[in-house]
Amino acid sequence: MKTHHVPKGESTTNTKAELRAEEAAKNERRRARKERELFGQEYDRRPGALSANETWWCQQCLWLKSRGYLLRSRYAPDWVPSWEGTERNPFTCEDGRSMRFAQVMDATRVSDGSYVSLKIVKKSRHPHEVEIGQCFMSEPLVSHPKNHCVPFLEVLSPPNDEDRQLIVMPLLLPFAELPFDTFGEVMECLRQLFEGLLFMHNNHVAHRDCMWMNIMMDAKDLYVEPYHPVEPRMKRDFSGRARHYTRTQRPPKYYFIDFGLSRRYDPREATPLEYPIFGGDKSVPEFQNNADVPVNPFPTDVYYLGNLIREEFMDTKIGFDFLKPLIDEMVRNDPNTRPTMNVVVERFDLIRQQLSTWKLRSRVIARDEDMFETLYSSTAHWRRRIGFIVGRAPALPRFQE
Repeated sequence: MKTHHVPKGESTTNTKAELRAEEAAKNERRRARKERELFGQEYDRRPGALSANETWWCQQCLWLKSRGYLLRSRYAPDWVPSWEGTERNPFTCEDGRSMRFAQVMDATRVSDGSYVSLKIVKKSRHPHEVEIGQCFMSEPLVSHPKNHCVPFLEVLSPPNDEDRQLIVMPLLLPFAELPFDTFGEVMECLRQLFEGLLFMHNNHVAHRDCMWMNIMMDAKDLYVEPYHPVEPRMKRDFSGRARHYTRTQRPPKYYFIDFGLSRRYDPREATPLEYPIFGGDKSVPEFQNNADVPVNPFPTDVYYLGNLIREEFMDTKIGFDFLKPLIDEMVRNDPNTRPTMNVVVERFDLIRQQLSTWKLRSRVIARDEDMFETLYSSTAHWRRRIGFIVGRAPALPRFQE
């Protein structure tokens, strides 16, 4: 294997930056291939160039501005790449990073300067998404503390396009984008997710796709300065790394997003039935060999959330065995034997009450963590832990509205 040698005394910072830029370039090429398949357009292969789906957003830039939303400079009609005429790598520039998902764009709301997300929804494909989201934005649901459905701030209709709608939502990050420091932080996350899904079920809505990609957090208060929406480890202007607090210091609120497959049922319908439809998690037992047999979607939601916890925490982290009895029941093969979300919340509350302060303050350790990482992370953790004890920060942080 060819090894890159750095001369003695020379910083490796540039080398690491180059490696990150190379990885970003690989991801860009991979995404470009998919876009050609989806949009049938030839991809501009120049590094940092606009992709096929980004062009649509550029075309909406002035209209969105008239509606009170500003896109980043990359999408302005008169955009000139900041690296043009220089030796800079586009992937190290703020305006060189393309969007993560074709249907989601970030923007700034002019009225208050807040950062938001704009999501394209095609009514012909997902006719219920806007309706369900707006349902949870109506009183008394919107002000209920157990409502963890992503807020729909506004729904826009692009000109000359009867099929598309744009949902305006707060700018969010994947719920595990930042590492969990303690077991207490994880327990607060799970508490919110369990009560949020129960809230949906109590209002007769099945999510039907509540896997890891559809669980987000509002991280604006976690960061010392605004993060870049495409590259959250960087400041918004790419002037350096974005610093952040721990979830113990600034507990975030967690949200369920993406109601494209969700359905709302008549309260009089005790056991609604739906034909299987695969979301992001393809492992649902009742979907494997019974595609023509309708099933109750609520136990499937229970499986989705249980499997997420199993894969995200129990399989990859050390010390979560105390959750195993509950999670094993949530992911049973027979959906009729899974607990309801009412039972899950009750059982979880009992489990949480039995955890000691020592356990709640303990560090979350990945199963594949090496010796050097353990030494470094444990030292930093104990420094924070002593500070939290002295400052009387709760071992079990709790989000406050």
